[in-house]
Amino acid sequence: MTNNAQTARKRGAAIEQLAARWLQAQGLMLVTQNHHVKGGELDLVMRDGATLVFVEVKHRVTTQYGHPLETVTPTKRKRLVRAATLYIGRYGLTSPCRFDILAITGTPPDLVFQWEKAAFDAY
Repeated sequence: MTNNAQTARKRGAAIEQLAARWLQAQGLMLVTQNHHVKGGELDLVMRDGATLVFVEVKHRVTTQYGHPLETVTPTKRKRLVRAATLYIGRYGLTSPCRFDILAITGTPPDLVFQWEKAAFDAY
């Protein structure tokens, strides 16, 4: 792995940590993060009461080339649904679930969070 890839991965992990803390401050409970399954990864798995929440975290320093929300394409949504389905099956879960996107812009400590609850459906 190149230095650029390592740096980008570290930066992404740091943003996901900030995202998890921010969502916890909003009342969600962290279940797991960076959960890898065949064909995909779940950034954050959280609970909002009885609801299991799969959160896709997207960050951009600026919106000059588009907003982070725009990066969650239909193909990406399909991968997330597939990963969530495998996660639910692996643990035999039956609780309701939803897919959220947390778009973050800026650089620490000046981050702007935009939380899209139930951003898309599994079907």
